[in-house]
Amino acid sequence: EVAQIFQSRRSELQGIASKIGELEGEADEHRLVIDTLTEAQKADPERKCFRLIGGVLVERTVKEVLPALQTNLDGLKQILESLLKQYKQKEIQLQEFQREYAS
Repeated sequence: EVAQIFQSRRSELQGIASKIGELEGEADEHRLVIDTLTEAQKADPERKCFRLIGGVLVERTVKEVLPALQTNLDGLKQILESLLKQYKQKEIQLQEFQREYAS
């Protein structure tokens, strides 16, 4: 039973780490698009761009899309911070569990 609990906690940690990696990749993509559209906005704020919303490409202008992307990026950062805290807490709990049952 101790081994099952340990394995369960370990897989929970791996799940959180996987989600963190996924969200970091998504945040990197957002940053790249924001950088590209910021340059485009300097040249022509009314320039057309397309955004995928719910599986549908929607035509917008650069000046409409940039604020939404920044909001999404800020949200991703908050979620990442929360997941990192959660990961650290779970990691400490797992280490304490190991110490408790290792002796």
